[in-house]
Amino acid sequence: MDKYQFKTNINCGNCVRSVTGFLNEVKGISHWEVDTQNPDKILTVEGDLAVEAVIEAVEEAGFDIAAIPA
Repeated sequence: MDKYQFKTNINCGNCVRSVTGFLNEVKGISHWEVDTQNPDKILTVEGDLAVEAVIEAVEEAGFDIAAIPA
């Protein structure tokens, strides 16, 4: 299982609720969470998935996202 991290602007509980439906539809995600306390609002995603699918889902939900190089 792979682990990916992204810098986002998902900054509160309401934002997390807004993106939940989009991320839950991405095939291959086994777990995801957003650290809203981190200044970079880090989204951590685990699973066997395409990074592009995560980026597309978050952008479709209306948020900014950038992959953090491993």
